[in-house]
Amino acid sequence: MNQKNLMEVDWSTIPAPVDDGAAAHLIGMSVPPVGLVATNDTSVTLSTLTGRSVVFAYPRTGEPGKIALVDDWDMIPGARGCTPQTCAFRDLFAELKAAGATQVFGLSTQSNAYQTEMASRLHLPFPVLSDAKLELTHALKLPTMEVAGLTMIKRLAMIIDDGRIRHVFYPVFPPDRNAGDVLAWLKANPVE
Repeated sequence: MNQKNLMEVDWSTIPAPVDDGAAAHLIGMSVPPVGLVATNDTSVTLSTLTGRSVVFAYPRTGEPGKIALVDDWDMIPGARGCTPQTCAFRDLFAELKAAGATQVFGLSTQSNAYQTEMASRLHLPFPVLSDAKLELTHALKLPTMEVAGLTMIKRLAMIIDDGRIRHVFYPVFPPDRNAGDVLAWLKANPVE
């Protein structure tokens, strides 16, 4: 099956993920010192960043016109919507920064090469981090899903203040509203 338009999704036809409690342990955790390669050709260690970071994670972005990873991708709760989520963060980037986000990052287990193409195609103003080796995923025990032999992070967003996770959005649905929800939280919870 070819990928449909990655941005036009009728969310009423997509199964919503349920809160399985797999992210409840994250609030208050210190981020481990794991360096991740970024689409801007740097290595980012979230634990060393000062200020407030927004990190949104997703299973995997698709490529327009390419074959889907599996035929029933859209029917896997929480799978569909990575591109709409990412584009929403792109579109609200300036507002997120104005509301106190020192930095914004996308995060997936896809390779840096794959992410770099996507970041260029979507004109992202922020870097996307690759956890292809699952180092951060395992260290934080992030919620994951297994599809077609691949381990992917379930969709979530984290607010990290000076290396400590302050807030987590999980599950996230519909994905294209996640950036707006994060922005509302930032405005209601200014940096102290």
